Amino acid sequence: MADDGEHQDEQGGRQVGGVREYRMEELARLAGITVRTLRFYRERKLIPPPRREGRIAWYDEHHLARLRTISALLERGHTLNGIAELAEALDQGRDVADLLGVGTPTEEEPVHLTPEELAARFEGQVTPENLAAAMELGYLGTDGDEIVHISRRLLDVSSTLVREGIPLAEVLGAAKRVREHADALAELFRDLILRHAPEEDLHRLRPLARSVVEAELSLALDRRLSKRG
Repeated sequence: MADDGEHQDEQGGRQVGGVREYRMEELARLAGITVRTLRFYRERKLIPPPRREGRIAWYDEHHLARLRTISALLERGHTLNGIAELAEALDQGRDVADLLGVGTPTEEEPVHLTPEELAARFEGQVTPENLAAAMELGYLGTDGDEIVHISRRLLDVSSTLVREGIPLAEVLGAAKRVREHADALAELFRDLILRHAPEEDLHRLRPLARSVVEAELSLALDRRLSKRG
């Protein structure tokens, strides 16, 4: 008989073409939950439907990752309704390839996070509303079971501001306003260069634009702080 790439084990799981699949009982055991809880999650659409072969339902690593995320979020105080809304927002989020663009030059380093790692960064403030706002800004995309933040610097700054007591919703609101000004500054710099240099010089000269903006922002903060004094 030809080897079809399927290898079964004694625990109800199997390897098919490099993909690990589980029956319901094994999946529940690996996730540390009961079969009854797994059925409940499936009925609540907290996990995607399994792949079926006749009357047998097969689950894969994506289901296991989602179940572990649900457990981690429950431990952090999220409700099942909140988790369902978060899962729906993630499922509707843009793919990371669409978010970053193909071949787009960037100085920013994307960060891969699990949903529970994102929740830990912004303890108690990863709500469906904040998640949707971050996705609308283009900060977050999805890559399978992981979330991708478009910029490590922005992620670090926003999480630091939240730890300092500023609500995440207000941080995202300010980010939206900053984005509008940043787009206007980028357009100003681009138009300035293109009036006097070829388009290929834009990437080479972009550090100059960043230096101007950083210096002007520093001076503006100095002026604001001196007025308060």
